[in-house]
Amino acid sequence: MSTRAISDYALLSDCRSAALVSSAGSVDWLCSPRFDSPAIFARLLDENAGYWSVGPACPAEITRRYLEDTLVIETTFRTGSGTAVLRDALALGRRERGHALGAASPGALLREVTCVEGHVPIIMDFAPRPEFGLIRPLMEPVRGGLVARGGAQTVTLSCPIDLRIQDATARATVTLRAGRRLCLALHTGPGWEPEPRCWHPWRVHCRIRDTAAGWRSWSRAHARYQGPWQEQVGHSGRVLRALTFAPTGAIVAAATTSLPECVGGERNWDYRYTWVRDASLTLQALSTAACEREETAFFTFLAGAAAGLLDHDTDLPIMYGVGGERDLSERSLPHLTGWRDSAPVRVGNDAWRQRQLDVYGELLDAAHELSCGRFDPLTRAFLLGAAESAARRWQEPDQGIWEMRGPSRHFLHSKLMCWVALDRAVALAPVLHATDRVSHWKLTRERIRAAILTHGWSDKAGAFTQVLDGTGLDASALMLPLVGFLPGDDPRVRATVNAVATELTDRRGLVLRYRTRDGLGGVEGAFLLCTFWLAHALALTGETGRGEQVFRTAVSYANDVGLLAEEVDRATGEPIGNFPQAFSHIGLINAARAIRDAGSRPGR
Repeated sequence: MSTRAISDYALLSDCRSAALVSSAGSVDWLCSPRFDSPAIFARLLDENAGYWSVGPACPAEITRRYLEDTLVIETTFRTGSGTAVLRDALALGRRERGHALGAASPGALLREVTCVEGHVPIIMDFAPRPEFGLIRPLMEPVRGGLVARGGAQTVTLSCPIDLRIQDATARATVTLRAGRRLCLALHTGPGWEPEPRCWHPWRVHCRIRDTAAGWRSWSRAHARYQGPWQEQVGHSGRVLRALTFAPTGAIVAAATTSLPECVGGERNWDYRYTWVRDASLTLQALSTAACEREETAFFTFLAGAAAGLLDHDTDLPIMYGVGGERDLSERSLPHLTGWRDSAPVRVGNDAWRQRQLDVYGELLDAAHELSCGRFDPLTRAFLLGAAESAARRWQEPDQGIWEMRGPSRHFLHSKLMCWVALDRAVALAPVLHATDRVSHWKLTRERIRAAILTHGWSDKAGAFTQVLDGTGLDASALMLPLVGFLPGDDPRVRATVNAVATELTDRRGLVLRYRTRDGLGGVEGAFLLCTFWLAHALALTGETGRGEQVFRTAVSYANDVGLLAEEVDRATGEPIGNFPQAFSHIGLINAARAIRDAGSRPGR
C-alpha cells in the first residue's frame, strides 16, 4: 500500500507525458510516451509497482523548489557531512522555446545530483515495473548503464558508475565531494526497436539546463498578468501548459489515475484524458497571454477528433484520448492495492459514454473569448455544429458537469451552458458564416433563459438549485454570474452565492460540490475549483474582501511547490484526488483575475 501524501509530490512534464517525484527524490509515477500510457513507475498506487530513487544514504534535512519560471525541480539535501542538490526534469526537445515546447521531446527523464558542500554518500535504486507493475524486466548491463527488457517497451538507464543488479532492481552507491556530480537519464522506446543509446553525463547536464531555458521562454511569453497573486497565476499557467499533449494540442485533466476523492472508497477515476470542458477552460485561463497557437492547436484537434459526429445528430463526445481516441472503456487493475488501499485502480473512464450538454457552452465560450476571427473551414463547421446541437438538445436530460453515474436529469448548469453556447454563437455568427441562424439562436436562447429563471430558482431553497424544479444546492450555480447570465448585483445571484457560502462550505471555508446523493459510496472532499468559483462570484457581487479571504483559503492548500490537488479531505484537511488538477489551477487563475478587476473598479 502506498501511503506517502499526495502533496509530497512535484510534477515533471515534457508536454507529452508526466512524472511525479517525491521530496525524498523518488520518482513514483511515470507514464511514457504519453500521459495516458501504462505507467513504468507506479509506486504511487502500489509499493511493488516500480520507482526510481536518488538521494543521500544518511538522514538529511530536505527543501525543494522549482527553478524560477520552470518545471525543473531542485531538491536540496543537507546532511551532517555536506549538502547535495538534485535536479530533475523531463527533457524538452533540444533548443525548444516558447510555443514549441514538446514538439520534439525525446522521452528522457533526466536527474543530476551535485555535491555543493562537504561530502555526501548517494544511493540510487532503479526499479522499473512496466504496465503498472505487471512486468519485472530483465536487466542487462551495457556500456554507460543498463537496458531493461520486458513487454512492449525497452527502458534504458544512463549511469556512469557501477551498478549492482538483483531481483529486477539496480542499485548504485557513490560518495560525492564538493564540486562533483552524478548525471543519470532514463529513456524508453518500443521493445521491437534497437534500445536507445546511453547518454554521456555532460549531455544530461546540458539538456537539463536547456530544458530550464525552454520553460523560461514559455513563461516570459505568457507573463502578461499583472496583479495580486502574480507568482501563483504564472505558476498555474505553467502547470496547465505542462498538462498539454504537444503533438495534438489536447489538454489532460490531471497527470494521474485513481488518486481517490474519498480515501478507501470507490471514487477513483482516470483523469489522463482530455475533457472538452477542461481544455476549453484551460485556454480561457491562459487567454491573458493571447495563446493563439495553443488555441489553434486545440480547436484543430477537437474538430478532427469529432469530425462527422455532429452532422449525424450524435452527441458531442465529452472527452478523448490525447491522440483523439473516442473509446476510453474503463477497466480495473486488480493487482494494484491503490493509494492508501483506495481500490479499485482504474484505467480508462466510462464517462466517455455520457451525455453532458454543458460542453457546447464551454467550447463556444472559449472560441468567442479567444477568437482572432480566423477559423479554418473544418473548425468553423465544428463550432457551427456545436451551436446547432445546443439549440436542438437543450431540453434533454444529461449527467451534468459532475458526471453523475445515475439516471439523466435536468441539471441547471447544463441548461445554463446551452444558453452560453447560443449567446456566444450569436456573437460569432459573422466569422462562422451563420448570420442566417442568428434569429433562431436568439429565440432559443431566450427560451432557455426563461426556463432557468422559472424552474431553476427555488423559493424554498432561496437560491438557484442543482436541477430544475429541485431544492438541492450545487456549487455550479455560481457560474450564473461568471458567464454573464445575470449580473453580480442581481438579488437572486447574491442569495445563491450566500446560500453556497452558508450551506455548501465546510468548517475550513472550502466549498463542496453538492450534498445530494450521487449513487456512489463514501463522502468526497471539498472541491478546490468550487472554492475558487465562490471567491470569483463574491468579487462579482461586490464583496471583494470576502472573495479575497476565500481565495487565500483555497490557495493555502497548494503544496510547497505550488501544486493543487482536486479536493481536500474534510476530516484531515489533506489534499486528495488526482494530481495536479487542471480544474483547480484554472479556478485559481480566473478568480485572481476577477478579484484584481473588481478591486480596480471605480469606487474601490
